[in-house]
Amino acid sequence: MKYILEIRNLSHAYDQATSTIKDLNFALKKGEIVSILGPSGIGKTTLLRIVAGLEDVVDGEIKISDKVVSKKNFLLPPEKRNLGLVVEDRALFPHLNVEKNVMFGISHIQERESLAQEYLGLFKVAELSKKYPHEISAGQQQRVAFARALITNPDILLLDEPFGALDKNLKAELHGETKKIFKDKDLSVLLVTHDEEEAKYFSDRIIEFQEDKIIIR
Repeated sequence: MKYILEIRNLSHAYDQATSTIKDLNFALKKGEIVSILGPSGIGKTTLLRIVAGLEDVVDGEIKISDKVVSKKNFLLPPEKRNLGLVVEDRALFPHLNVEKNVMFGISHIQERESLAQEYLGLFKVAELSKKYPHEISAGQQQRVAFARALITNPDILLLDEPFGALDKNLKAELHGETKKIFKDKDLSVLLVTHDEEEAKYFSDRIIEFQEDKIIIR
């Protein structure tokens, strides 16, 4: 399989007068990191939501692992797409401790506790496993969110401004650590960001949203 994600002639609109995405063609290779770059409100997160199965398409189709998951009048549910998602606000469950947050998506695996510890260790937060989200820092919460997303072994990891709420030093630290993990695990990643330097640092390629066009570079 050459591509893990294929987007063909994709169009999307919230109403008849406003087209957020028009006739986009793009393919993501296995192990490739691609940033979706542009200012706020231009359609970056919309593209991520379409790939995730949270938005319909007006025209075109999306394939994941050679399987059509979205086209006009058809939408495979998000839970059947084998995707990982990390967002800016982490979206951890406040009533679950760190370990249970990470185990949430893998209840069918017998050794899930040891697997959770493995992924928490990968992101250097294993010692926090019994703490609750409100008891740890924003940076630690983001590490837990990454561990939760990766533990399910997703075909594609979707990242929506995951470093946006972090201070400069912590952001730089997590940039280095997470990029190494993604590359070591041969992960296919789509990263939404408004930060061009972040996009350049992370990406093998960039999808740039401009006011009147989308450029792939």
